[in-house]
Amino acid sequence: MDPATLFPLIAALAVAGALIGFLAGLFGIGGGAISVPVFYEVFQTLGHAPEVAMPMAVGTSLAVIIPTSIQSSRGHFKRGTVDMDLLRVWALPVLVGVAAGSVIARYAEPQVFQLVFAVVAAVNAAKLLSGGAGWRLRDSLPGKAVLRLYGAGVGLVSALMGIGGGAVSNLILTLHNVPIHRAVSTSAGVGVLIAIPGTLGYVAAGWGRTDLPADAVGFVSLATFALTIPTSLLTTRFGVALAHRLSRRRLELLFGLFLAAVCLRFLFAVLAG
Repeated sequence: MDPATLFPLIAALAVAGALIGFLAGLFGIGGGAISVPVFYEVFQTLGHAPEVAMPMAVGTSLAVIIPTSIQSSRGHFKRGTVDMDLLRVWALPVLVGVAAGSVIARYAEPQVFQLVFAVVAAVNAAKLLSGGAGWRLRDSLPGKAVLRLYGAGVGLVSALMGIGGGAVSNLILTLHNVPIHRAVSTSAGVGVLIAIPGTLGYVAAGWGRTDLPADAVGFVSLATFALTIPTSLLTTRFGVALAHRLSRRRLELLFGLFLAAVCLRFLFAVLAG
């Protein structure tokens, strides 16, 4: 690849890494809503077909989420707003959901990933931007059986979307009257539960394919991972600090606008495809 193409790609990945880290801290998400579309465009620019570019974007995104979600959850944990009891209940069901999503990833068309991404982002954005009026299932979290079903769903959808689960778990928690700051903090912990098994699942899903780039381990691009991580780790703490300074409503509005933009991006991709 000539320098005129290579240098902009490296710069785009560095900027994406900074945004991923900041969003991980601010919204309790893994940053996949930024990294998946950026990685997808990068892989297509490098000449990979959509059926390779999309799962590789998702798998690499999950790999990047591992360190950013760990750093983000540690920052929120120090502020005492992470629901550790809920994370213990969700641990095994999330793992089951992630495993199922990783199996689907081997055979699904690119449009499946994009549609799942767009639908989840749209529902969450509508709730947050409307202020949550009428968007409540009940005034407290349900029993453990229902929580485990939620956990499996979070794992499945997150594995298909290449995210740390923050957008999905935030929606579930706030629908059950969990305050937005606590939902964001706990969702950061969900990212840790999802990212590690999710990455391993995508490595296995792409293992042995001959149409992947030389740096790829399954559906995970090591070069992309290496170029994104440094800036993401630098900015995570700034997102955590800002999240705890913002009012509840401002945090909801920012998150909602961000998810609406993500939804439009992937709807455009589906329609264009």
